[in-house]
Amino acid sequence: MKLRIPSLCWPGVAILVTLGGLPVFGASDVAPPFYGDPPDENHPWAVHDRNRPLPPVVTPGTFSTQEQAGKPPSDAIILFDGTDLSKFSDNKGNPVKWVVRDGYMEVTPGSGEIRSREEFGDCQLHIEWCAPTKVEGSGQGRGNSGVFLPGGLEIQVLDNYNNPTYADGTAGAYYGVMPPLVNAVRPPGQWQVYDIVFRRPVYKEGKVVDPGYVTVFLNGVLVQDHTPLEGPGGHMGRSRARPFPEKGPLRLQDHGNPTRFRNIWYRPLPPRPSQGGTDGFLTPEATLAKRKEIAAGIRANAAKAANPADPVPELRLWMESLVYEVEPSALQKVEQMATAYVKSLKALPPEKLQGKRDEARSLRDAFRYLVRAKAITNEFGPKVALEDLIREQGWDKQKK
Repeated sequence: MKLRIPSLCWPGVAILVTLGGLPVFGASDVAPPFYGDPPDENHPWAVHDRNRPLPPVVTPGTFSTQEQAGKPPSDAIILFDGTDLSKFSDNKGNPVKWVVRDGYMEVTPGSGEIRSREEFGDCQLHIEWCAPTKVEGSGQGRGNSGVFLPGGLEIQVLDNYNNPTYADGTAGAYYGVMPPLVNAVRPPGQWQVYDIVFRRPVYKEGKVVDPGYVTVFLNGVLVQDHTPLEGPGGHMGRSRARPFPEKGPLRLQDHGNPTRFRNIWYRPLPPRPSQGGTDGFLTPEATLAKRKEIAAGIRANAAKAANPADPVPELRLWMESLVYEVEPSALQKVEQMATAYVKSLKALPPEKLQGKRDEARSLRDAFRYLVRAKAITNEFGPKVALEDLIREQGWDKQKK
């Protein structure tokens, strides 16, 4: 299948882009090739790269109210929707003894913590909790529970409305490690909302290459700001950095208070560069591998675009592949096709040659981009020949 790109992208030229592993673009505001700064040793993509995968479409959810839980986004994995606890168990894998009513679960004091049957790693986690309306106790004895992320890191759940306690045990704390930036809790009996971004530590050969981070919003207020992880945290003991498992359950604590939870869901997050992700600021080795992959896909598209009656689209794709990898056979293909193209222009009668002005200038600009990308030199034969032709025809002068 072939798709005709509007000539707005490349003035005077209709470009065919084939399907075959790379994105296919038809919108007039998509950047053309040879546009933004080229790839470098840490970035496999050019700036505004048309080959860069577009983000997946997610339908946003809705915000919760005190009366009703909101709707999760379309790609969320739901752990508790207010109907049953089938996706949770106790620590031995048995059904839990917590109570479900009116769209929420409630801790049955003394029954023990619960954990999700499903295990996951890096994530965006959404969970809502409510401390008992009837205020009993003080400090850590009032509405206490905890949200334990994979690896054992606890985000504290506690009724801290007019109820001070030690700073690193306050609601929104990375328990035992980092207090929340602010106390943003609502009064007891009202629903509180946690939105948590969790990134586990990454170790290679026993050494930390990424400490991992946790970011927490409490009721829409930032309380943990990309806080580096120092191990799982805990009560009284100093936490020590250590590897976390790749996946683990979500655990909710029974601390003897009938705390409630509702609307629990998470979204898995893609790997970071330190975990083998292929976008962002990469290592030179990862960048090189990704550039080779991109170039191979473009070369495959170039082969499918072959059309002796109109060779320019194929030529452009071969040229584009050189931005990512100067593969010898591709460079030779560009040299042969571009040489033949310049020769064909010179053979045209003057009235037809004039109609090739914008096409020729566009290809010249593409050659100049390849020089910027260090794919060719300024002395590259077809580039020199095309620039000579453009000067001879006066096409290098700007229109007034």
